[in-house]
Amino acid sequence: MVQKYQSPVRVYKHPFELVMAAYERRFPTCHLIPIFVASDVVSEETSEDGSITKVERRCALDVDAPRLLKRIAGVDYVYFTQRNTLNRKERTLHIESHNETFSNRVIIHETCCYSVHPENEDWTCFEQTASLDIKSFFGFESTVEKIAMKQYAGSIKKGKEIIEYYLKELEDEGITHMPRWLPSSQTTAPVRPTSLCTSPCVFLALPVSPVVPTPIAADVKDGASGETKTETSVVLHNDSLVELLTGTPEDKLDADYIKRYLGDLTPLQESCLIRLRKWLQETHKGKIPKDEHILRFLRARDFNMDKAREILCQSLTWRKQHQVDYLLETWTSPQVLQDFYTGGWHHHDRDGRPLYILRLGHMDTKGLVRALGEESLLRHVLSINEEGLRRCEENTKVFGRPISCWTCLVDLEGLNMRHLWRPGVKALLRIIEVVEANYPETLGRLLILRAPRVFPVLWTLVSPFIDENTRKKFLIYAGNDYQGPGGLVDYIDKEIIPDFLGGECMCEVPEGGLIPKSMYRTPEELESEDVRLWTETIYQSSSIFKGAPHEILIEIIDASSVITWDFDVCKGDVVFNIYHSKRAPQPARKDPLGAHGITSPVGNNVQLIDKSWTLGQDYSMVESPLTCKEGESVQGSHITRWPGFYILQWKFVNMAACAATNMPRVDDVLATLQVSSHKCKVMYYTEVLGSADFRTACCDVRSLGSMTSLESSHSGFSQLSAATVSSNQSQSSSMISR
Repeated sequence: MVQKYQSPVRVYKHPFELVMAAYERRFPTCHLIPIFVASDVVSEETSEDGSITKVERRCALDVDAPRLLKRIAGVDYVYFTQRNTLNRKERTLHIESHNETFSNRVIIHETCCYSVHPENEDWTCFEQTASLDIKSFFGFESTVEKIAMKQYAGSIKKGKEIIEYYLKELEDEGITHMPRWLPSSQTTAPVRPTSLCTSPCVFLALPVSPVVPTPIAADVKDGASGETKTETSVVLHNDSLVELLTGTPEDKLDADYIKRYLGDLTPLQESCLIRLRKWLQETHKGKIPKDEHILRFLRARDFNMDKAREILCQSLTWRKQHQVDYLLETWTSPQVLQDFYTGGWHHHDRDGRPLYILRLGHMDTKGLVRALGEESLLRHVLSINEEGLRRCEENTKVFGRPISCWTCLVDLEGLNMRHLWRPGVKALLRIIEVVEANYPETLGRLLILRAPRVFPVLWTLVSPFIDENTRKKFLIYAGNDYQGPGGLVDYIDKEIIPDFLGGECMCEVPEGGLIPKSMYRTPEELESEDVRLWTETIYQSSSIFKGAPHEILIEIIDASSVITWDFDVCKGDVVFNIYHSKRAPQPARKDPLGAHGITSPVGNNVQLIDKSWTLGQDYSMVESPLTCKEGESVQGSHITRWPGFYILQWKFVNMAACAATNMPRVDDVLATLQVSSHKCKVMYYTEVLGSADFRTACCDVRSLGSMTSLESSHSGFSQLSAATVSSNQSQSSSMISR
């Protein structure tokens, strides 16, 4: 089992040379690192000009492990080899460490770096990456991992404190400046770290210490359900670890930033956030979600990386498909919602969280559904959630501390059996399902006031659809219980309690009332409106069957135009082609039955190239075919050379059949049959630009990825998109919303 860890960038607001002087004081032994027993210099060399010094040491650790485990292992100390490279000219210290003890059973590798802050040369940055691979350990693999995680998490937390301790010691001695290295005789005696680890107690685990385990809590939960989950990734090689410590400052997270804007996280939680964020950066060329957004999904799955990544990818696909990122700018609530929807924002609670008030008992749910339909209600609720995220960001700045969720107060006075109208409950359940899937950990507390006798019936209906962690945030008060001790005043300041709850603050939330039946719409009108809202996106989707490709026609008048595209392969595998014809093709007639007896696709599948057409005579291929696997996202462009008609085609391809040999395995045959029985699905967007406009777009919109040729248009997003394909969703793709 392999565990990884990557720390955020920790900043010392002191020059590099002074930090190195403080670093050196920790050796040969440090009372703040009691498990570090000794270290011996194995080799040491310095360059001719004295700018670079390399030191290799052998270090002994007395790991705090159960005596029984030490006896079984037959060791008292754990030995590590550490190689330090101090570059005084470049002002960097690189440290690489690996274990000697039990190296055939446990592989530990750690890379650390001290360097100058990119924006302030008088500050010093520290970064650390490590991996732990426990192959076998006398049957105590799980115990070793837990010991390693506990000690490593504790030591990394103390790391900065130890350097700060010695910096303070230097200051007390009157040492507040150390000269920089200069070439030739101008150089004063350099300060050379004598080396050990970069973090004060870096190697603290039983045969290992630089562990990077995913949180045990998540693994324990998997085990309780009868499942065992282990990281499938491999131990990072030296080059990979060094790469993690390089890159632009924008790619990295500062520890102070995390504490200020995201909250206090454990070292392992920090690692999960940084690793998931880095994974998104590596697999997506465009805009990635905000750190707060990524963190919510990690928290929703107890920092289980695999589970969090899966639901995050599904949500990003959903956001792109429905253009949720632009909802606040594009969505305007119908007048009936403005008049009769009994909800609105109202100041904030005692913790600084935005407060949303919903007078559900006064809401005519049946009237809203009959007048608007489910989709309009869903859009309105989504706009409320998007507004809540925006208010959380504002309150974070106002209160000077991380605020990532809001409080909702639901007044149930007036709730009765009419609220249990079946279509209304159905709409409510759908809204809950969508919000739970795409806005996890955004509800900090739900205060339910004046719950009537009918409430248990409603609660029985909706509670199974609410996540267990969310249900724990519910506080329910019957009657007027909320007015006493332990009631509303414990969570909301008295001066902002709404007047209808006995407070003195005027609340602008509409009082609701019955919607006139004259505003009701017919089922046909509601269905048409729902379809319009659902398809109100710049992206279109199409199904593709074997023998039934999907094709779109683009007429080009200016030969120097540029055709751009952005598409996701939501299901199955396809081949993407671009053809040119001098004459306009006509949609092909649909056969009653397609290949293999499958009903010929209709509606969202269009075939333009007639079967009588001959490639090379009636039409020509202008780009090499591009094979795209399920889940991939592709962006690209084609500069047209001739006027006429261009046809973009997505065609079914059976990857399993293509890869089969003359003697296929049973698994290959089954895979082929399985793929053949399903349709492919793509979601796409195309646009034609003038050459001048295209050059401007390339400069302004980097998220379009490679725009120079079809061959370079893959976004490298296959890993992310593979996680987005879900059997319970009708749409799935890989592209993150911009």
